[in-house]
Amino acid sequence: MSAVADALALLRRHWRVAYLVSLTATLVNLVPDVLRQVLVWDDPRLVSALAVDAVGFGTGVLAQLWVTGALAGLPAGERPVRSGALGRGTGLALRAVRQAPGTVLVGVLLGGAVSALLTIPASVAAIGFDRVLGPLDSPGVGAFAVATLSDVVATAVTLPFLALVVVLVAGRRRLTAPAAGQ
Repeated sequence: MSAVADALALLRRHWRVAYLVSLTATLVNLVPDVLRQVLVWDDPRLVSALAVDAVGFGTGVLAQLWVTGALAGLPAGERPVRSGALGRGTGLALRAVRQAPGTVLVGVLLGGAVSALLTIPASVAAIGFDRVLGPLDSPGVGAFAVATLSDVVATAVTLPFLALVVVLVAGRRRLTAPAAGQ
């Protein structure tokens, strides 16, 4: 589990660049995130809410993979590389899950807990508990904006942490494995 502690230390050292990359992905993800909610604004069906959540989960995973790929060189002191970040992040995530699924799960759970602490209280206060878990059912625009802003903050805060956990877990084998023929 040292990857979790190492990710926090790395995030502390490189917080400006890590959060700038995360904010970039979060703001790009904001467009489909808001559009998917607006498409079912007046729809009271639970199935619509679940479909919207599934799309949101998918776009969130894409943002996470992009941030992971962009920050892949951070442990080595390299700058973020945005070009090819999605493919690089996908490869790193697959390698990390194969190498240390428990550590990746801990990173997901810790990031999810922080996200929930940042999002749920503001969203419940703004749009109500039933609308957070179910269909939006036409919330006020101001209330929706507050809930959306809390989601943006939570996403921007948590993406780089899990990205660095994944990068560190995926990179450990490459850094510690003996060269071929030895």
